[in-house]
Amino acid sequence: MNLIYVASPYAGDIERNTEFAKKACWFVMNEGHAFFAPHLLYPQVLNEHDSDDRRLGLDMGKEALAHCDELWVFGDTISRGMQSEIDTARKLGILVKYVAAQEMIEKERPFAERHSFCSIRM
Repeated sequence: MNLIYVASPYAGDIERNTEFAKKACWFVMNEGHAFFAPHLLYPQVLNEHDSDDRRLGLDMGKEALAHCDELWVFGDTISRGMQSEIDTARKLGILVKYVAAQEMIEKERPFAERHSFCSIRM
């Protein structure tokens, strides 16, 4: 099982983008991998509207990226923050995979159906 860094839009329509990021995380699990989504974690602790907190969150995310196996870019829009994560992954030699929103819909299937070790059946 690889550890996948999830990159998707966050700023702007935060509520909608948060739901999209959750779907991206489910997609990663359905593919048989673990995920790390800093934009779902750090705003729970840091103030997204404070520039110092935002920069700290981005920096911590990039630090964690160095420990991930791959970076998957979700959606049809790449924000400045996502581009920075892509650039960092490339500098570190980490594989970058692009997943379009349509691909997420086409491959959607319950985690439990794909993984025999999961005792929860949906």
